[in-house]
Amino acid sequence: MDHGLLDERALSKLRWRCRRGLLENDLFIERFFQRYESTLTVRQAAGIELLMDLADNDLLDLLLQRREPEGELARPEVVDVLAQLRQRP
Repeated sequence: MDHGLLDERALSKLRWRCRRGLLENDLFIERFFQRYESTLTVRQAAGIELLMDLADNDLLDLLLQRREPEGELARPEVVDVLAQLRQRP
């Protein structure tokens, strides 16, 4: 898996992809981008993309640690990026 940094275009597309209907999710995602935007790797972006495939309530359950990734989601890149998303302010 590629550990290179995301270029500006890929980052812009990822930010657009991360827009959510649930404010609580948006707050976690916005904080993540504020912290990691300049150092995001292709691998991390792949993890975020998989999380963004979830329904809002399923994503929120993961962010609030009500459940852990399982099955197809229990990949290292998802687990790593989820830990970053869960970091408190």
